[in-house]
Amino acid sequence: QVELVESGGGLVQPGGSQRLSCAASGSIFSIDVMAWYRHYGKERELVASIDSGGRTEYGDSVKGRFTISRDNAKNTVHLQMNSLKAEDTAVYYCTAAVAKTMEKRYFPYWGQGTQVTVSA
Repeated sequence: QVELVESGGGLVQPGGSQRLSCAASGSIFSIDVMAWYRHYGKERELVASIDSGGRTEYGDSVKGRFTISRDNAKNTVHLQMNSLKAEDTAVYYCTAAVAKTMEKRYFPYWGQGTQVTVSA
């Protein structure tokens, strides 16, 4: 089995910073893309993604404020969030495309989510 565990959520004031982390563990041969999504009710938005080579993509609403990074040796991904706004309030989910064997058939796995609340 593969498990993704997020940490770092909580309450932060507008204009503040917060860092989310996600650690993948279990039957992992390799990980391709790792990403963060956020949910607003039924809506889901890509926040940022990073592939195994370090190439990144960001949602338009977070460009210039958020930075995604990963440590391939530790199977972890981080999201540094700066200049936070009230509209960044959401549940943030980590996801990773994981291959369990050298056949490299990748399947998506999701973390349990962590609440980020931006409020004074």
